[in-house]
Amino acid sequence: MTDTQVLELPACGSTDERSAFAEIQRRLAPMYARIFPDPAAERTVVVVPSMSLPREELAKLTGVNHYEERLLCMLMLLRYPRASVVYVTSEPIAPSVIDYYLHLLPGVPPSHARRRLTLLSCDDASIGILTEKLLARPDLLARIRAAIPDRSTAHMTCFVSTGLERSLAIALDIPLYACDPDLHSLGTKSGSREMFRRAGVACPSGFEHLRDAHDIAAALAALKREQPSLRRAVVKLDEGSSGDGNAVFSFGDAPVDHDLTRWIEDRLPSQLRFEAGDETWDCYSAKFESMGGIVESFVEGAAVRSPSVQCRIDPIGGHSVISSHDQLLGGPSGQVYLGCTFPANPAYRSEIQEAAKRVTGILADRGVLGRFAIDFVSVLANGRWENYAIEINLRKGGTTHPFLLLQFLTDGTYDSESGTFRTRTGRRRFYHASDNIVHPALVGLDSDALIDIAVTNGLHYDAATQQGVMFHLIGALPKYGKVGALCVGSSPARAARMYQRTVDTLMREASAARRSKRRDEDVRTPALA
Repeated sequence: MTDTQVLELPACGSTDERSAFAEIQRRLAPMYARIFPDPAAERTVVVVPSMSLPREELAKLTGVNHYEERLLCMLMLLRYPRASVVYVTSEPIAPSVIDYYLHLLPGVPPSHARRRLTLLSCDDASIGILTEKLLARPDLLARIRAAIPDRSTAHMTCFVSTGLERSLAIALDIPLYACDPDLHSLGTKSGSREMFRRAGVACPSGFEHLRDAHDIAAALAALKREQPSLRRAVVKLDEGSSGDGNAVFSFGDAPVDHDLTRWIEDRLPSQLRFEAGDETWDCYSAKFESMGGIVESFVEGAAVRSPSVQCRIDPIGGHSVISSHDQLLGGPSGQVYLGCTFPANPAYRSEIQEAAKRVTGILADRGVLGRFAIDFVSVLANGRWENYAIEINLRKGGTTHPFLLLQFLTDGTYDSESGTFRTRTGRRRFYHASDNIVHPALVGLDSDALIDIAVTNGLHYDAATQQGVMFHLIGALPKYGKVGALCVGSSPARAARMYQRTVDTLMREASAARRSKRRDEDVRTPALA
C-alpha cells in the first residue's frame, strides 16, 4: 500500500469491524504473557494520547492539544533496552520537551533511547480528536505502520478507548491494550451505579438512566421525599468528564406537598448550578436528552474528601489495585478535578481499596481490560468515615501519569495492604501533583526557561535522592501560562511543601522576567521630547 492509498476499513461500529477487532485482540494475551515479564524483550508501544471526548468538552480545556503530552510518561518505557515507542500527537512537541523526559530515564543514555523513539504529528492545531485526525490521514497511518518493526510484539495504548480507537487499531493491525469500546456503558454514571450495586458497594441514594428534564425533576422529588432534610442533590451527565458534566440543585424552600415535582421542574432552568462556568440550561438539557444521566444525593458531612482508587485488569485476567489518591477538586461546588495527593488518607484507604477490589472483580468478569479508576466520596460523620462510590472511569485520567512516572523513575512498587510506595532501594515516597498550575504571569515562558528556573531553584528531580519536581503539559506554557507538576518527597508534608514552593517560585521568577523585559523595552524605546 502506498502512502496515498486510502485504507479500506470496515464501517465504524459495524459487525465486520467488531469481528476484525476481536481477531486482532486475540493476539494480546499471548503477547502479554510472553513479553511483559521480560525487560529485555523486544516490544513496540504505539501511544495515541487522544482526548476522544465530545468537542464541547474539549473546548472547555485550556490548551487542550497539550493534554496529549500527559502520556509522555510512557517514554520511560525506553528504559527497556529493546523497547521502541511511537508517540503520535496533533501538533509537534518541542525537542526540548522530549529531551527533558529522555534525561529523566534511569540508567539509559538519552541518545540510545532517542534512536528507539519515533515522534509523529498531524501538524493540526485545531480543537478536535487526535484519533479522528489520524484516521483521515492515510499517509500518516502508513508512517506509523512503517515505524513498527514487528507487529507481533506491538500494541497500542491510549487515553480513552472509543470506536475511533478501535478503528485505529484495525488500521494499524495491532491490538489495543484498553477496554473494548462496546463495554463503554459500564463506565457511564448510570453504568457505574449498576456495577456498585452488583458488587455490594455503597453509593449515594439516587436514580440512573434518566432521559429528560421531567425525569430529573421526578428523581429530585423522590430523593427529597425519601430524605426530608436533604439540602442539595447532584445532576450528572452520563458521559461528563472531570466534573464538568455535573450540576447541583438546592431545594431551598421546596414544598412538601404533591406538587413537588412540578415545583422542581419549573425551577430547574434557574436553580440548577453548573460546575462548568459557561454552561446554560438550554445546552445542558439538550446534552442530557442526548446522553442521559443520573440524579443522586449530594453527600455532606463534617469533613468531605474525594479519594480515588486506580485499578488494572491485564490481558490474562489478573486484576489488582495499583494505587490510591486523594483528589484535589475545585469548581463552584468542588467537583472539578485539579490534582491529587498520593497515597490516599489511611483513615479510609483500606475500606475504599477493598470496595474497589470487589468492583474490579465484577468488571473483569464482564471483560474490561486496562487501567481505570474508581472515584469515591468519604465523609466524616459521627466520628467515623463513611465511603460512597461515585463513578468508574474506564480510561486513563489525572491520577494515571503521576503514578506511572513515579513507578518508572524509581522502579518502585505500591503495597496496597499497607498503602506504602517504596522505591527499589526501599525508600518511602509520596507525591502532590497537579495539571492546573495556571496564571497569566506564566504566559511566554518556554521549556528552556522553565527548566532553568527549576534547576536554579533546586526543584529539578534528583535521581540520587529520588525526590524533586517533574513537569508536564510544558507545551501549554508559552501560549496559555499553564503547566502541570509532580512533586515527589519522602513524606506527604514534604511533597506538599515542595508543590507550594514550586508554584511560588514559578510566579516569582515569571514576574521578575516580565519586569526585566519591560525595563529592556523601555531602554530601547527613546523618550519623546
